[in-house]
Amino acid sequence: MNIPADLRYTPEHEWVRIDGAVATIGVTDYAQGELGDIVFVELPAVNAATAQMESFGTIEAVKTVSELFAPLSGTIVEVNAKLGDRAELINQDPYGEGWLIKIKWSNKDEFKKLLAAEEYQKQIV
Repeated sequence: MNIPADLRYTPEHEWVRIDGAVATIGVTDYAQGELGDIVFVELPAVNAATAQMESFGTIEAVKTVSELFAPLSGTIVEVNAKLGDRAELINQDPYGEGWLIKIKWSNKDEFKKLLAAEEYQKQIV
């Protein structure tokens, strides 16, 4: 199972990569494996607001639909348009081309609530 040490995680299986004021968000390798073949993703519009741990969309696999939860509050600055035609990128490359959204965030207290890789790994074993 792939759990990159440079990312932060939520108990709901989203990951966060921070680059200054922008956070890239996706679902973990563990989550995509549990979901199986992903066929559709519903993502918010650019400029929509997110709040930490509130739903921002859904991810649909062959057998189930799950909500996606925002790891941080902020404003959506980009969505991964490739997923509209190629949702399977989440299965193929969850930490790369399968990212979901990018948000402009600023609340450092929220970031501190996210799990480090070791903490996330303990949760899923």
